[in-house]
Formats: sequence, C-alpha cells, structure tokens
Amino acid sequence: MEYSPRKMQEHLDSNNFKLKKKYGQNFIVDENIIDSIIRKAEIDKDTLVIEIGPGAGSLTYKLSLEAKNVLCYEIDSTLKEVLNHNLKECHNVEIKYEDFLKANINSDIEKYTYQKLYVVANLPYYITTPIIIKIIEDKIMVDKICIMVQKEVGDRFKAQPKTKDYGSLSVYLNYYFDIHKLLDVSRNVFIPKPNVDSIVVELKRKKAKEDVLNEDLFFKLIRDSFKQKRKTLKNNLKDYNLAIIEDVLRKYNLDLTVRAEALSLEIFIDIANALS
Repeated sequence: MEYSPRKMQEHLDSNNFKLKKKYGQNFIVDENIIDSIIRKAEIDKDTLVIEIGPGAGSLTYKLSLEAKNVLCYEIDSTLKEVLNHNLKECHNVEIKYEDFLKANINSDIEKYTYQKLYVVANLPYYITTPIIIKIIEDKIMVDKICIMVQKEVGDRFKAQPKTKDYGSLSVYLNYYFDIHKLLDVSRNVFIPKPNVDSIVVELKRKKAKEDVLNEDLFFKLIRDSFKQKRKTLKNNLKDYNLAIIEDVLRKYNLDLTVRAEALSLEIFIDIANALS
C-alpha cells in the first residue's frame, strides 16, 4: 500500500468516493505516524485487533502485518471498493459494514482464537465516548484500547484532579483503565485536514479494580457531583446524606465546600462505599 496524500486522493477519486462529514471522515496518510502507533500499541501474533472505522485502510494494512487477526467495523459501505483494493493482500482482515455501536461484538469475536484483545482506531471526536462506553457496558473484555482522538477529548480522558479537563468521564474511565498518552498527531497528516490536532491515547484495562460496593450508586454519585461543575458538593449532592459525605471528606482534610474536580477516584470510591 502506498502512503501519500496524492496517491490516497487519486485512489479515492478513481472509486468515485466522496468524503462524508456526517461520519467525521479524516483519513491518515502518514506512514511514520502509523508505524509509531503500531509499535507503541505492542501488537503481536497473539493479538486480535478490533478496528473501528478503517476508512481507506491505511492503519488496517499495517495492523494486519503485526496482528494475528484484524476485525474491522465500517459504517460507510461505499468504502468497500477502496478497502478491497488497498487490503487485497491482507488475508487476516475481516470487515463488517455495520455500525459498531449496534453490533454484537462479543458474538462476532467468538470464532477467533487469541491471547490478547486490543481496540486500535482513529476515531471521530463525536463518537469517541459512546464507543468506549459500549466497550465497557457490553463487557467486551479488551486488554487495551489505543485510539487516536481529538486532542481535547484525549486530554479529558487522562486528566488528573484539580485540572480544567478533569470531569465525570475522567473518573469513570480511570476506574476501569490506566490511561496515558502515546503520541501527539498533527492535523497535517490527514486528508482532508481537520481543524484540530489529535492525540493517541492508551487505555489499559486494570488487572484489579478498586472495591466498590454498589457500582450503580458510585456512577450516579460521580454524575451528580459534576452536574454543575462550578458548584460545591454541598450544592450538587443535596439529595444525599451530607453528614456521611462530610465524615469521609474530613479524612482527606476536605469539607463540603469542595468542588468535584478536586476529588480523586479513591475519594469518590470511599464516599460511595460509605453511602452504600
């Protein structure tokens, strides 16, 4: 497969393919960036990779060289001819032309044998969070998620307490995953060029989660705590037993005038367990 903006555009044009804004289609054309993603993701011949939105197959092609199998979900069936051409030598790649959010992933992967399950993808910003939530809620037992996302989205994923990007999503994801940045990606390596830069983030499933007595209560507590981000816990959590919450906060030299952005995952777990 050839990696250059000109070759990519020529091939798309020859197949009468028109990019669709509604799918957030920005195809990566920089081979060096793709090689960096593959290397940092540490894919090997024991790995089944799920790729969401292969686009023109630039990342897919390189994934197929390193992984045991690659299972792709592409919502845009008009890419079929493009992908058939670009991946004609990739006999370990299966492409399902359907919406990942509606697919039964656990059923689809039953036929594969593998030691490790990774998700590797270049995701449009508007669908990034729903995809990760589906992976969690459908109990798709991925070992690792390596995704290229809009920089500000990636910053929220890996945000730490007391920073402007820290929110309910940061706490939720950090409950399940160890998260860190793999690399920065310039907007100039895509066609068409997006208006923002991107970041590749790794979410590695935690071997053992913290002990939460009631996960439903825990997640509700997180949502309610950040309901109005500039308000204190006393204002956001009026419907909870504030005396119990205050007792927990006192252990951390905090009180009910604190905002949710100042609380770590561990403190949220401690509060939720005290309320359970």
